[in-house]
Amino acid sequence: MFQGTGSDVGKSLVVAGLCRLFARRGLTVRPFKPQNMSNNAAVTADGGEIGRAQALQARAAFAPASVHMNPVLLKPESERGAQVVVQGVRRESIGAAGYQALKPALMPAVLDSFARIEAEADLVLVEGAGSPAEINLRGGDIANMGFAHAAGVPVVMVGDIDRGGVIASLVGTRAVVPEADAALIRGFLVNRFRGDPALFASGMAAIEARTGWRALGLVPWFAAAAALPAEDALSLERSAAGGPESHGSGRALQVVVLRLPRMANFDDLDPLAAEPQVRVRFLKAGEAVPGDADLVVLPGSKATIADLAVLRAQGWDIDIRAHVRRGGRVLGLCGGYQMLGRTIADPEGVEGPAGTAAGLGLLDVDTVLSGDKVTRPVSARDIASGETVAGYEIHLGRTEGPDRARPLIDLGGRTDGARSPDGLVAGTYVHGLFASDGFRRRFLAGLGTASTAGYEAGVEAALDGLAAHLEQHLDIEALLAIAADRPPCPR
Repeated sequence: MFQGTGSDVGKSLVVAGLCRLFARRGLTVRPFKPQNMSNNAAVTADGGEIGRAQALQARAAFAPASVHMNPVLLKPESERGAQVVVQGVRRESIGAAGYQALKPALMPAVLDSFARIEAEADLVLVEGAGSPAEINLRGGDIANMGFAHAAGVPVVMVGDIDRGGVIASLVGTRAVVPEADAALIRGFLVNRFRGDPALFASGMAAIEARTGWRALGLVPWFAAAAALPAEDALSLERSAAGGPESHGSGRALQVVVLRLPRMANFDDLDPLAAEPQVRVRFLKAGEAVPGDADLVVLPGSKATIADLAVLRAQGWDIDIRAHVRRGGRVLGLCGGYQMLGRTIADPEGVEGPAGTAAGLGLLDVDTVLSGDKVTRPVSARDIASGETVAGYEIHLGRTEGPDRARPLIDLGGRTDGARSPDGLVAGTYVHGLFASDGFRRRFLAGLGTASTAGYEAGVEAALDGLAAHLEQHLDIEALLAIAADRPPCPR
């Protein structure tokens, strides 16, 4: 099990790279994360939800994604509340304090899922959540040491040197965790190093001396990881906008994404950002939609009505209307699609107080939210080009209206999406469309830009490169020895 000194220290990518490394060695490898918190969700073949990071790790292991790889998924809906998904199925929305009380009741489902994953694998690579140093959350823990004890799993700690203070983070973790928890930790690695490794040799030795943990490697920064889907919005704080300001003698296509508080599945835009002729910029609060934007994207949202209110408070509704008057294009994805319509009704109070909110009115459609959540993979056809596309749906609500007569996607027996009569504004419930090279090529051509990237091939190359990078810089045989020397399991 890989636990971290904090969130976003690179645990997800370490596990993904090792999944690919060990799978290339011929082992049957499976990823597992007891509890994840992310609004970037993936849909499994059987229609369940898991964290996007676990879907990437499954891909790295050449395995189909399963709801049992991430049995508890928390999808934040507010600062203090989240939707709880258990073994792929939406269970309830709950506040932070209520979830702390609920956690012990979720452990049986977590262990059931782990047993299923373990039964089909030679090696299971488990990812923790947050940090075991958060000892205020230790009671009833299912994400870190609570799980490690219950499942009998040895632990490796991951520290991130790029954010600074990695020696204090690792040594401090050893200082605060209970002795019984510390006994499960067999080693550590330091991630995201820049510069001459020899300069940190004494640092690695100091951590070993003060913790008693074995040093398993110093992993240099891996720039190609930018080609892999990010787990959550934290990564946006630490990355630059994708794409160039210009390429050669031509101007890059300017894509602006409204960064909403409950933005979900923003990795929909990763394939666009991978294009050399496209610049994707996530607009922060207080920033106006630039006048040179070619495309404005309203992303998915975990709380559509609340995020629509934020959009208006920022004045982005005014900016978007001005953008359309100038002939600019607008695309709404899932919750963003709902915002583009005339109204969003929530009669059952699914997202909050029951009621109806006025949409932006840029599409002649209306949405009614309901408690029946749609989660399914789709294989469909792009109506404009006839290209086959693959993606997934994950939404609450149904959208209907006159502009639905101009859909984007043919799902075989039904259609999805809507377009305005002038074609400048469009929306769809289908996520992942831009990952299909044919769809992206047609879409960008409509904006006067050529597609030159192969997105899926790029992801595979990045996973292979990450595996080779970790094999070079980690003590892989020591990791395998740690995995084989499991502590007693109380089950």
